[in-house]
Amino acid sequence: MSFTAKPGTVTAIVGRSGSGKTSLIRLLPRFYEPSSGHIMLDDLDIRELKLADLRRQIALVSQQVMLFDDSVMANVRYGKADASDAEVWQALRAANAEEFVLKLPEGVHTAIGERGGRLSGGQKQRLAIARAILKDAPILILDEATAALDNESERLVQDALAHLIPDRTTLIIAHRLSTVEHADQVLVLDEGRLAEVGTHAELLQRGGLYSHLHQMQFRDSDSS
Repeated sequence: MSFTAKPGTVTAIVGRSGSGKTSLIRLLPRFYEPSSGHIMLDDLDIRELKLADLRRQIALVSQQVMLFDDSVMANVRYGKADASDAEVWQALRAANAEEFVLKLPEGVHTAIGERGGRLSGGQKQRLAIARAILKDAPILILDEATAALDNESERLVQDALAHLIPDRTTLIIAHRLSTVEHADQVLVLDEGRLAEVGTHAELLQRGGLYSHLHQMQFRDSDSS
């Protein structure tokens, strides 16, 4: 597998369950170490970088949001420990989270419970996006960030992501292929291998695996 994600572009990663999408993404922040080959960041092998320095360059928003049994403020500020209250509020507004936070019993100082248990799925995702906005890292990884949300929550989260993606190098693992239509490139994985690369339109025209997955997904959508 070999590909290049150019600075400031969006790379979507799609494929059937078990095709290797999440494994691929987890190599970048070195949750896994590659057994062979190289992952280069601006001409540097990422194994030559200190782990903390590497991970400062990356913001991650995943389907399984990591939140702590602490206040909203503390959870968002985890993205930037020295952020001011004003910066936290600015990130919350950009993430479409300000409205629901103001309605919490103690506002931004409300404890959200273990793993954010007092919040809905969409609310947790928007806090994770606020944290990523505050961190302001040049590389953004979205790991099926909207896959488990209802339509209204997904709309709010997608709108928040629109504030986060510009001017970053973004890699998106996408479950719904309709969300990758505007990606600069789409990587199609199959059984741990890179099966196809191209834009949404190019891959549909090619009539390969991506086109098949697209047809299957929209056939299921029409049936439901």
